[in-house]
Amino acid sequence: MSVSVAIVGRPNVGKSTLFNRLVGKKLALVDDSPGVTRDRREGTGRIGDLTFNLIDTAGYEDADDGSLEARMREQTEQAIQTADVILFMIDARAGVVPMDEHFARLLRKADKKVTLVANKYEGQLADAGLYEAFKLGFGEPIALSAEHGMGLADLYNIVATAIEEAAEVLKEGEAEFEAAVANLDDSMMPEINVELDEDGKGVEDGKGTYDPNRFLNVAIVGRPNAGKSTLINKMVGAERVLTGPEAGITRDAIMVPWDWHGRTINLVDTAGIRKKSRVQQKLEKLSVADALRSIQYAEIVVLMLDATIPFEKQDLQLADLVEREGRAIVIALNKWDLVKNKQEHLREMKEACERLLPQLKGVPLVTLSGLRGKNIDRLMEAVLKVEKTWNSRISTARLNRWLSGMTESHPPPAVSGRRIKLRYMTQAKTRPPSFIIFCSRPDALPKSYERYLVKGLRETFGLEGVPIRLWIRGGQNPYHEKGKFKPS
Repeated sequence: MSVSVAIVGRPNVGKSTLFNRLVGKKLALVDDSPGVTRDRREGTGRIGDLTFNLIDTAGYEDADDGSLEARMREQTEQAIQTADVILFMIDARAGVVPMDEHFARLLRKADKKVTLVANKYEGQLADAGLYEAFKLGFGEPIALSAEHGMGLADLYNIVATAIEEAAEVLKEGEAEFEAAVANLDDSMMPEINVELDEDGKGVEDGKGTYDPNRFLNVAIVGRPNAGKSTLINKMVGAERVLTGPEAGITRDAIMVPWDWHGRTINLVDTAGIRKKSRVQQKLEKLSVADALRSIQYAEIVVLMLDATIPFEKQDLQLADLVEREGRAIVIALNKWDLVKNKQEHLREMKEACERLLPQLKGVPLVTLSGLRGKNIDRLMEAVLKVEKTWNSRISTARLNRWLSGMTESHPPPAVSGRRIKLRYMTQAKTRPPSFIIFCSRPDALPKSYERYLVKGLRETFGLEGVPIRLWIRGGQNPYHEKGKFKPS
């Protein structure tokens, strides 16, 4: 079986650097400034032939209750309680400082297996700090350089011993561990742009590749302080990610598996995304890039708006980005409990949504309160409905009957005195729904007529809340001669 290994210590000793090295990816943000990590992050660590659950934690600080640092400390303490092995990291170049001694007393009370790790052990200057670490009372420290990969052989022995001991206690732990791992590996990436067969035999409308039992990746994005982390904590019923009144608390994109009526929903909490011109610091740029990558990882994106100040320019740009990435979208109006004249405000929001996001006409708009847990059921109903729409498959016969009706009611314009003929239409892909129309003069068809066709597709076949791809190609019906007898 495998074990859980938590990396703990005071700020800026190199915990996230070691985490990234052991998981083999730059999942955790790393910067020279202290206090970069704020939420605990989990990933699959590997040393040689060993595989284990690895937990990165926020730097431990002695802070007053209620402050941001205190809430970060609570996240670290929860990681200590759940871990099988604790790697207590200090800075060998700085030596043992009072905060290290304070943290050592806390770890002794936890009654866990603790291994002392002296990181940044490069050069002779670190020898003094290595010897000084003995006084913390955790035995001989491991001399390590996370940046350069030194000392991993000693870590291998520690983890291997822990795995052997855990296997004796729980033989079936491997299956349980694999179910609990929250790691953004390739197997969790969504299938997009799924190609369909030519004639769609045996595929009913609306079915396509839709699988209601498969896990679903849902990213929650928005501006800072919109309530994304608060909503996720309320959904899973635990203080899983750090929250508070301060804007910009979340930095890493954190995935939290959640069971919803027997189906696994991988919720991804992301950093708030401000206007590009306001993002100046390197650390915030890294956080924003991580949040934008989470949109590509997701199948459904919940764009969370502050109901008291909705539809700012940044909200519209995020919605447009989701559409360009081809993901389905649900708009959540959070902090609805603070809104006065709710009915009138909701009507104004729907009108603004239709006017400002014509490329996503009919997108679901759900009012909720993440703090109070109100309307979470309605949000998930909208998410599952738009997922099914994202997987929609429409038969070729229905599409061509629809195309005939659209051209009869509003024929394509004549360009240079020649009428454009739309000959044939088929659906090429799902996730998102993508269509091809073959016509006589594709380059001459106006964009306004393409928008007319996309609007008709959305209204006729109920494709609200998902991007629609429409490609105009030249040539005859490619299946016109298919199935006809050809004499030899």
